[in-house]
Amino acid sequence: MHEIEPHTAPPLIDFPCTFPIKVMGEAHENFAATIVAALQSLVPEFTAAHVDMRASSGGKYISLTCSVYVISQDQLDDIYRVLSAHPLVKFAL
Repeated sequence: MHEIEPHTAPPLIDFPCTFPIKVMGEAHENFAATIVAALQSLVPEFTAAHVDMRASSGGKYISLTCSVYVISQDQLDDIYRVLSAHPLVKFAL
């Protein structure tokens, strides 16, 4: 009988790194500022300068691409949990 080897695949992301996170929600005047504040709660050095904002063609939605410097998978998971739970966020990728 052969022993089962533990899964030893390399991590998909090399930490630390700058990771792009796309956040989408309905157009709201404070959407970008609210998302920046949420990210700053976990990554204090994050600023609005790290955000690329686009409105949908109909103007109903806003898409933010936030370039966040992350140091671990746990930190990245925490960021996704905070963003996904926020009432203004439709989804975060």
